[in-house]
Amino acid sequence: MGHPKGGTEEDFAEFVMASSGRLTHAAFLLTGDRHQAEDAAQTALARTYAAWRRIRHKDAYGYARKVLVNHLIDLWRRPIKESPTDEVPERRVAGAPESAVVTRQWLQELLDGLTGRERAVIVLRHYFDLPEAEVAAELSVSVGTVKSTNSRALAKLRVAAKDDLPTTCGGAA
Repeated sequence: MGHPKGGTEEDFAEFVMASSGRLTHAAFLLTGDRHQAEDAAQTALARTYAAWRRIRHKDAYGYARKVLVNHLIDLWRRPIKESPTDEVPERRVAGAPESAVVTRQWLQELLDGLTGRERAVIVLRHYFDLPEAEVAAELSVSVGTVKSTNSRALAKLRVAAKDDLPTTCGGAA
């Protein structure tokens, strides 16, 4: 009991192949940590597997995405254990081969400056391109909260981006 039968295991395997990369990337955008993102995506997939018979003919990806976001929100509510480091990343010059990596790191650092809810709203709204009503439903908040949180988060990102443009994005060295 609890294991899908009758071809559904193959369906789930196909779902995992098609969805795990995007779920992991979304989790990385939400957490900023590759290992935590991989763990969160695996947790979402495991919980999706547990509900597979019920959801496989519905929006399985939407279900997995919601499980992922809720799981990460639960983690954010727990005390955070940080590991400070003395290393400061170097700035690279424009046109360097690793400039795309530097730009991604810079964007990730900007996302790190947001609260958990702000980050979740930004990722669901702008990465997943979900309408405000769906974001509100997934986060169990009002549409007004989504709108104000999105506005506040975008303003924070604009200020942070203006103050700290990487050299690969045309900022001063």
